[in-house]
Amino acid sequence: MCLIFLISVFGMISIIPFYFWSVEHIKLQEKYGPKKGIKIAKILGLVSGWGFFIFLFGIWISAQPKFEIPIFQYNLGIFGYSIPLFHLILAIPLVLIGAWYGIIGVKEVTLKVAETHRPKEVISTGIYSRIRHPQYFGAALAHIGISFLLSSLFSILSTPIVFAVIYLFSWKEEKELMREFGKEYGDYKKRVPMLIPRIKSKKTEEDLEHN
Repeated sequence: MCLIFLISVFGMISIIPFYFWSVEHIKLQEKYGPKKGIKIAKILGLVSGWGFFIFLFGIWISAQPKFEIPIFQYNLGIFGYSIPLFHLILAIPLVLIGAWYGIIGVKEVTLKVAETHRPKEVISTGIYSRIRHPQYFGAALAHIGISFLLSSLFSILSTPIVFAVIYLFSWKEEKELMREFGKEYGDYKKRVPMLIPRIKSKKTEEDLEHN
């Protein structure tokens, strides 16, 4: 098995505790003081956040066996790279939709919050009215899409690991958000799904009162 692939998988798993620490804003501030605690959280957030995507990229591009689903058995030559037609049909919408969710998610909360995992308020507008973690949902779709696009066997087989890491990140982040925002975030969780987007946003009691 490719060394780069193994390093990437191990690296993705190894950043889980760093991510967990990065979202423990209250504990870090209590232990190191408000200013230093926030700085440590920011550094850990940057390391774990960018580390996740760097290791995910490593999983995608590492040298590994190829696979092909025997449907529409016709290969396209794109920039000197042979891509099965059926893989391309599957990959394009997954990658585009995944990228859209990621970009819109970052735009809604700002890049700073996305990198440090430290929102100043519960964000429930726009895409966050339909899914609580659009960036992670986008990353999951992109992972599947790019695995098909590159026909990377180990990459597609590692999907359960990638999904497990995404779930753990989401679970820990929400646990800390509950500590920081309490009932406000609890009510938000009841309205909006974690990782599977709702097609139509659910109206809140406040919305219903205005209608």
